Amino acid sequence: MDKNSEPSTGRKREREEETVAESEDTTDQTLSLEENFMFTDTLVALRIMRAQFPHIDKVSIPPFILRSQLYSSVKDRTQVDRELESLRRERVLRIFKLNTGQDDHAIMFMDDYLNQIDRVVKRMEAKKQDDLAVFEWFRTHVINSKLEPSIGHQELCSLLSSGGKVEDEHISLLINAGLLTRQLIDPNMYWFAIPNIGSVLKGLSQGRKELLSFLNRRKYKEMMLAPLEMKRLRFSPLDMRFHLRDLIGSGHLKTTQTPSGLIVRVSKD
Repeated sequence: MDKNSEPSTGRKREREEETVAESEDTTDQTLSLEENFMFTDTLVALRIMRAQFPHIDKVSIPPFILRSQLYSSVKDRTQVDRELESLRRERVLRIFKLNTGQDDHAIMFMDDYLNQIDRVVKRMEAKKQDDLAVFEWFRTHVINSKLEPSIGHQELCSLLSSGGKVEDEHISLLINAGLLTRQLIDPNMYWFAIPNIGSVLKGLSQGRKELLSFLNRRKYKEMMLAPLEMKRLRFSPLDMRFHLRDLIGSGHLKTTQTPSGLIVRVSKD
């Protein structure tokens, strides 16, 4: 039964991707959060959130989606985890562990991530940096082989050696470029990372605090979603929609449907 169902699943996903790709441009900023709050399919949710990713001045970073945002937008969390795992294995996307919280994970489409690596290399070339071949080794031999969020030093060197002789300087280059970060608990382990994301993650943490603080100061610690979405955050380059999806999915905020529309309130501890 499984064997027979696989081709139709593949065709279904192709059809869905085509449909979403056609509608992406029109969906991105025209619909409010309330109008496209829930989705039935993880890939559809990812593509629409990618299209809605806020433009960030002075920071060159491709769109990313937080796992918590998917949890707020697709009812079945088990379905989200299962579909993310499938998309990860198919190399449609990569999942990155973030340092902003224990359960924080960013999801980026593989094409966007590879384009970001290319931008890093171009920047290095402009600085007349040596040993740039390691980036091609990383892209060809590491990214395609190691799909998990972390990698050990020995395995990293082994995979890179398919491209050439690996020196300590090569690893330092990858770290300095923002493609790897050492794990604090075990310095022989690295997290795969998204270059240029540092200032955005700082804004993510500050925006979370600012939004929760704003709602906590209100009499009933709640507000209608529609006017709340229109508000601007002072300390985050990410927009209110991005933060609302994140905090609802992580359980810090919850929504209640009323005749007037959705209300967002702070969850009780």
